Amino acid sequence: MFKYISLLFIFIEFTACTSDNKIEKIFNTAVSKNFSGVVLVASEGEIIFTGVNGKRDFENGIPLLSSDIFELASISKQFTAMMIMICKEKGLLSYDDLVEKYLDLPYKGITIRNLLTHTSGLPDYQEIMDKYWDKSKVAGNTEILEYLNKYEPKILFSPGEKYKYSNTGYVLLGSIVEKVTDKDFVEMSKKWIFEPLKMGNTSIRSNEEKKGLNNLAFGHKKDSLDRFVNANKFLSSDYTIWLGNRKGPGRVSSNVFDLLLWDQALYKETLTSKKTMQEAFTPYTLNNKKMSYYGFGWRLNNDPKNKIVSHSGSNPGYKTRIVRLLNKRKTIIILSNNDFLLDELEQKLTTMLSI
Repeated sequence: MFKYISLLFIFIEFTACTSDNKIEKIFNTAVSKNFSGVVLVASEGEIIFTGVNGKRDFENGIPLLSSDIFELASISKQFTAMMIMICKEKGLLSYDDLVEKYLDLPYKGITIRNLLTHTSGLPDYQEIMDKYWDKSKVAGNTEILEYLNKYEPKILFSPGEKYKYSNTGYVLLGSIVEKVTDKDFVEMSKKWIFEPLKMGNTSIRSNEEKKGLNNLAFGHKKDSLDRFVNANKFLSSDYTIWLGNRKGPGRVSSNVFDLLLWDQALYKETLTSKKTMQEAFTPYTLNNKKMSYYGFGWRLNNDPKNKIVSHSGSNPGYKTRIVRLLNKRKTIIILSNNDFLLDELEQKLTTMLSI
């Protein structure tokens, strides 16, 4: 019996070492292709790999640390969705409430569930703001709603007809949270999510607040001389400044270790019930009865034997990913600050961990 247990232990240890070596090899391949960022891989909440490469600030030669803070971009949407889920559990709203119950908009018949699952048909607010907004000023949700009402860009399709990714929908979700709580979305996110989970490096930060951080990994893009420079120097990046007060679709900044705390909390009933989380990871049934595989702030795969929920993010100079293999309790977190395309890295890690 003792011999059997010893052999089993050796096998498990060997398997773990082999797995770690494979992860490191995948990471090193990305490094050889100029990846700058941090990769964390966990199994059942235990970190089995952390890799860091590149610069926090390329122009001043400051190296990255694994604890550095990155812009999460659209990964932020899962926190916005969680705020709505908590509101629902508190009896402040229902997923099938019409948006017009809470906000004055020219678009009718859209439910909160449509906003969560990107099935609203709402037009992109950024096009309207880019065309008409005075970019010497900083816009937030109030101004975005004002311009949607003022210019009334045409709805793209009837609610529930199909899936189309919508930043506008998540702006409205942020505003709905403020409406039903009568509190600021940023402060309520701290109170309901970041503080209870002890995510001390995570917040919805203003541009001024980010300037005050001494461990912020700057986003970088290549200039005409093929050098990595601060992405804010490019005109194409300026929307992050003049839309710097928007709440809901982006703006959360964090690090890999806080995101692991978030990941692990979702397995427990720390923030919401198990039933609520199951609904968040359920595909949406379109009007034609076909399934759309986006839940509440998470992309879903269609394999019940290896259920995976994930999301990506992209801001000027930043690319981010979080992948959760639910059946295997494994997690991949990738934060990059030099515009590195993460598809291959994510795919290789996901495939390896799915075996």
